[in-house]
Amino acid sequence: MMLAGCGILKFGAEDETAGWTAQRLYEEAKDEMSKGGYERAISYFEKLEARYPFGRYAQQAQLEIAYAYYRNNDPAQAIAACDRFIKLHPNHPTVDYAYYLKGVVNFYEDQSALAKWSGQDPTERDPRSARDSFAAFKELVTRFPKSKYAADATARMNYLVNGLSSHEVHVARYYYERGAFVAAANRAQFAVKTYPETPAVEEALFIAARAYEKLGMKELQEDAERVLRTNFPNSNALTGGSVGPSPPWWKFWAPRY
Repeated sequence: MMLAGCGILKFGAEDETAGWTAQRLYEEAKDEMSKGGYERAISYFEKLEARYPFGRYAQQAQLEIAYAYYRNNDPAQAIAACDRFIKLHPNHPTVDYAYYLKGVVNFYEDQSALAKWSGQDPTERDPRSARDSFAAFKELVTRFPKSKYAADATARMNYLVNGLSSHEVHVARYYYERGAFVAAANRAQFAVKTYPETPAVEEALFIAARAYEKLGMKELQEDAERVLRTNFPNSNALTGGSVGPSPPWWKFWAPRY
C-alpha cells in the first residue's frame, strides 16, 4: 500500500495545462518566452501541437518553438524545427522567417567556432555552419526578395562570403607552405572562381601563380599573373613582393541580431 501510494504521488500529479485551449497554451508559452522561460515555453508549444495539431496556433507554435530552442542555446533543435516548418508549410506567409532564423542560428554557430579557433590555424576550422548559413540566407533572398528580413540576410551573406573565401585561401597557403603545390593551386583557383569579388582573391591569385611556377607550368603561371595584374594593378606581388596573408576576415563588420 505504501509503494502504491508513492506511485500515485509520483506519477499521478495533475497536468496544470489540462483543459487549456489552444489559445491559452499559445499565450502562456509566449508569456514564458518574454520572461526568458524558454524550457517552459517549449513544453507549452509541444503540448499545443500535440493536442490541437490542425489549428492555426499549432502552425505558429512550430515556428515559435524554433526561436525558443535558439534562445535556449540548443541550435541543433532550432535548426531541426526550422527545417520541419519549411517542409510542412512551404507556402506559409511567414516561411521567410524560418529561412532567416535558420541562417541566423548557423551564423552564430559559425561565430562560436571562430572564437574557439581564433588562436589556431584557421584551416582547422570547419566552415560548415558558415556554408549552411549562407545557403539559408540565399534561399530567403532568392525566394522572398521583398521580405523584411532580406536586407539583413544580404548583409550577413556579404560577411560570410568573405570568411568562406579567406578559409579557402588559408588552406591553399597551408598546402603551398608544405610543398603540396598541386593542391595549393587547385584550392587557390577554387577560391578565385567561387568567390571572385572578395578581398582574399588577390592572395589566391598570388598563391596560384607561385604554385604553377614551382610546378613548371609556365602558361598557367602567366595566366594567373595576368589576372592578378588586371584586377590588382597595385599589388605588391607585381613588383616581386608578397601580398602576405589576406586581412583577417573576422575584422570585417558583422551584423548584430
